[in-house]
Amino acid sequence: MFYSITFSPTGGTQKIADILSLVLSPEVIQIDLSDQGTDPRRYDFTSQDLCLVAVPSFGGRVPALAAERLAQLKGGGARAILVVSYGNRAYEDTLLELEDILLSAGFLCTAGIAAIAEHSIMHQFAAGRPDNADQKELEAFARSILSKLGADPTPAPVSLPGSRPYRKYGTIPLIPKTGKSCTECGLCAARCPADAIPSSQPSHTDKKRCISCMRCITICPSHARSLNPLLLAAAVKKLEAACSGRKENQLFL
Repeated sequence: MFYSITFSPTGGTQKIADILSLVLSPEVIQIDLSDQGTDPRRYDFTSQDLCLVAVPSFGGRVPALAAERLAQLKGGGARAILVVSYGNRAYEDTLLELEDILLSAGFLCTAGIAAIAEHSIMHQFAAGRPDNADQKELEAFARSILSKLGADPTPAPVSLPGSRPYRKYGTIPLIPKTGKSCTECGLCAARCPADAIPSSQPSHTDKKRCISCMRCITICPSHARSLNPLLLAAAVKKLEAACSGRKENQLFL
C-alpha cells in the first residue's frame, strides 16, 4: 500500500505531497497529521508499504507537534520517502531530523526531497510555489525514486544533509489575533492542529499552545484573523535577504 503522511497546516506541503503521490502510486491512502482528530498510534505499517512523509520546515527544524505525532507511528520496516517544504529561506536540519524520527519509529528511509512552497507567513517569499516548473521537476523526482525502488526494493539508507545536534528549535513568534468580523463559527477551533483555540471561545488563542502555523488565518471564512502588522513587517525585513532569489528543489537518493 502507498500512504501519504503529511503535516500541512496551510496546504503548501500537501500540494507538494499530492504532486509526488500522483506519480508514485495510482492509489493513495492519506494520513493528515495536522488534523487534531488523527490518532497516529492506530497506524501499523509493514515492509510491503511505501510511505511518503511530508512536513514543513519551521525555523530549520521539524515542527515539534509533527515530530511528536510522527514518533507515534509504527514503521514496521516500511520504505519512506522524506519530503520537507520550506519558504525559500533554508531547511537546515529538517531533513536529517525527519530521518532520525522515522528511523526510530521503524521506517527505512530511501529518498529525500527538499521542495519550495510559498512562505506560510510572509507570502511574498516564494509566492505561487510550487509553480508549473516545480511541478515538472517534482514529477521527475518521483519517477527517479520509482526507478531506484524498482531496481532495488530495499535500497541502502539515503544520506541527507543536516547536522547533529540540531539547531536550536524556534519559530517566528507571531500569534494571530481576532478582529471584530469574527462570527465565532468555530472553524478555526475545530481545525487548529495544536488545539490552541477553545471551541467555547473561538476568538481567543492560547499563546502557549499556538505553533504559529497560520492555519486559522488561512481558513477563516470572514478573514477575521490576522497578524500584528508592525511585527510582521519587522519579520519580513529580517528575512528579506535570506529569502531573496529563487531557491531550487533538491532530490537525495
